[in-house]
Amino acid sequence: MIEVKGVTKCFDGFRALDNISMTVPDGAVYGLVGPNGAGKSTVIRHLTGIYRQDSGEILVDGQPVFENPAVKSRIAYIPDDIFYFSNATIRETANFYRSIYPQFDEERFKKLGELFELDPKHQMRRLSKGMQKQAAFWITVSLRPDVLVLDEPVDGLDPVMRRQIWSIIMSDVAENGTTVLVSSHNLRELEDVCDHVGIMNKGRIMLERTLSDLQEGIVKLQLALPDGQALPEGLEILHASSTGRLQTLILHGTAAELQAKLEASRPLFVDIVPLTLEEIFIYELGGADYEVKDIVL
Repeated sequence: MIEVKGVTKCFDGFRALDNISMTVPDGAVYGLVGPNGAGKSTVIRHLTGIYRQDSGEILVDGQPVFENPAVKSRIAYIPDDIFYFSNATIRETANFYRSIYPQFDEERFKKLGELFELDPKHQMRRLSKGMQKQAAFWITVSLRPDVLVLDEPVDGLDPVMRRQIWSIIMSDVAENGTTVLVSSHNLRELEDVCDHVGIMNKGRIMLERTLSDLQEGIVKLQLALPDGQALPEGLEILHASSTGRLQTLILHGTAAELQAKLEASRPLFVDIVPLTLEEIFIYELGGADYEVKDIVL
């Protein structure tokens, strides 16, 4: 289990993380989402032991991460910008990681070579960005980490390779109980793989739930009411718009709860649908303030 407890981090007076707390259960695929500058990468650099927090705790299975080689040897990290030694080949890079990760699986490395179809003798710096990311995944999943941390993991990869990599990751989660934390702006893709979600903004976790609870707790409702009929009281409306008599509302609550409340208003038409993770992200961060706005040029 990954635990972040009351962590604060400041850079030159700027509070990048503001008393943040979050929990990633064992074997979960946790999606960390938020706008640019929310602090996601800063959290990740604490989880991987790159940064030391000003206050609070970063724990993996109850043990602190910072300057703890035993814990770090169980964590693998693929950043958005891949690091590599300038003249190293894929094989030499793999050998380096094998020297510091005791769980490195040489047999798996060889088998995955057939999948990625990259020549291990090629220098990393001579590969395209997409091929560098493939090489990073090839090496990283061969480490057989207990915790896998990913920052924009499949950015720059073609659709077939994206699906292939997610297949490998989800297989490791199912078969080995690997815990995965992934930060990405591709919310549609996260919706397919994550079972837990944390929404972050301005250095804080705004909410943290299982994906199913998150999707059940906020809905889009379209309805038409009789003339002069008002909406029932007690609705938690995040956003409202209308076209003629048809109203569109974004509401906190389950479909069953809202249906029961609306019966008193005798609606002429009601349609309640769950929101996508992308829509939830937009409305939880402030509704209309985060919508795409029409611009007159």
